[in-house]
Amino acid sequence: METFQHSAALSLGVELELQLVNTHDYDLAPYSDEMLRLMAKIPLPGAVVPEMTSSMIEISTGVCHSSNEVLGQLTLIRDALVRCADKLNIACVGGGTHPFQQWHEQRIYDRPRFRQLSELYGYLSKQFTIFGQHVHIGCPDADAALLMLHRMSRYIPHFIALSASSPYVQGHDTQFDSARLNSVFAFPMSGRAPFTLSWDEFGQFFAKTTRTGVVKSMKDFYWDIRPKPEYGTIEIRVFDTPLTVERAAALSGFVQALAAWFLHEQPFVPQEDDYMVYTYNRFQACRFGLEAVYVEPATGEHMPLREHIAATLKRIEPHARDMGAAAAIDMLRMSAELAVNDARWLRETQGRERLLAEMVRQGAQRFRGR
Repeated sequence: METFQHSAALSLGVELELQLVNTHDYDLAPYSDEMLRLMAKIPLPGAVVPEMTSSMIEISTGVCHSSNEVLGQLTLIRDALVRCADKLNIACVGGGTHPFQQWHEQRIYDRPRFRQLSELYGYLSKQFTIFGQHVHIGCPDADAALLMLHRMSRYIPHFIALSASSPYVQGHDTQFDSARLNSVFAFPMSGRAPFTLSWDEFGQFFAKTTRTGVVKSMKDFYWDIRPKPEYGTIEIRVFDTPLTVERAAALSGFVQALAAWFLHEQPFVPQEDDYMVYTYNRFQACRFGLEAVYVEPATGEHMPLREHIAATLKRIEPHARDMGAAAAIDMLRMSAELAVNDARWLRETQGRERLLAEMVRQGAQRFRGR
């Protein structure tokens, strides 16, 4: 297993998987090659790379130190994407799923790793035409990364509900706020990381799994949160891609403020028993979003998830101010109070327009910043 590299504690990196759609019926369009060619000519922070199928593209920031810096970099990349998409007469859209694309029509992007995954997972590879936001947070050392990972796991439902933007799949309302994660759960290496707070023990687990041939590298784990030793970070992977870069940056500010609270106050020691309610909490957040029930892992108390989000945001407010994330926290607090996430916006737009393609068109306008 790779050595855990040094990174600045609480540094941030954000990746967004985005939809490429045509501008006549707003279905997915296989234009990632053309977009990558145009984007390669523009000097930008971070990176723009292909994803599993050719109607997807992934953008990422460089190493950032605040959610404001994340927003600045994402805005620069977004504006360049929009200009390139306009040249190709296509559009870029956020959201965790495309609402009516047919998975069997998608093409696997021609890269060795994507071809190998397609051979291994069959039709699941094309069903992986889903779109997520990943947030990396820098950790002081390897053991601190595992402690951070298991502390963050209590807040997976908060991340899911606040970012949920995938209510529609194959033309139908799934009744889930985040249906995207149901596709992730189909993969054998999804779920949660094994419970250990020691990097040496984690290394032994990794050695066992590689010895069986089940995995070859950390990339083969589709866990909700996984260590990224090559970056010196943990990577949180449960967020749906938001409809705007502003919300994506705000979510990274939430992660950073939580991490600062963990580091500076050491508020609790995670336990294996925390995971007894993990799957239930995650399901609730996927299904009901901000109307979910949350079971407090330490006490077993049931409460509205919105209340737990509000209490959490209040608790970490001083750290958010210190990290320059006060505006991000305010945005998410308002979202929780009003039970408004992107899934609700999508449903309300569809209820008004009665046409999924028009909903996608308006989503593309939102992504542009209009």
